[in-house]
Amino acid sequence: MPEEVISNAGPLMAFAKLNLLHLLKQMYGRVYFPSAVYQEVVIEGIRRGFEDAHTLRLFLSREKWEANEVGDIPQELTFSNLDKGERESIALAMATHRPLLIDEEQGRKEARQRGVIIRGTIGVLARAYRRGLIPADQLSLYFQEIEERKDIWISPALCRRVLRHTLDEPLP
Repeated sequence: MPEEVISNAGPLMAFAKLNLLHLLKQMYGRVYFPSAVYQEVVIEGIRRGFEDAHTLRLFLSREKWEANEVGDIPQELTFSNLDKGERESIALAMATHRPLLIDEEQGRKEARQRGVIIRGTIGVLARAYRRGLIPADQLSLYFQEIEERKDIWISPALCRRVLRHTLDEPLP
């Protein structure tokens, strides 16, 4: 059975932009996300005219993946420099003991400090390759697209390093 995860805004937007939301379903069965993330990526994204926000809204609706309300946010997170979606995502991951999909470096640091297992967009793609869900040439193409797109904020150097490492590893 796939492992369920929590997602922050960045990975949801990246997978929508790459038209790979179905891969999240294959990998995790279900992805949970807080209301603040839905507000940011769907409501605000549609208001600002982003096509990927429409794609994401349709996918979430079809899969019946709904935003989750977050109870108490730990006080130390409340006073952090994170945005509301990051704070809620970390709090939800802590409360449910699920891994967190997050790309933003400060959010990753804050989550790690609280014992949350984290994964990022390119890590999910590398893991999908290792599971045989993506062939090597397609993985390379996705990483290249991430590197070249101005609306996915992942370091090109990181993409190249992870791709090289992933393709050098023997498959199970």
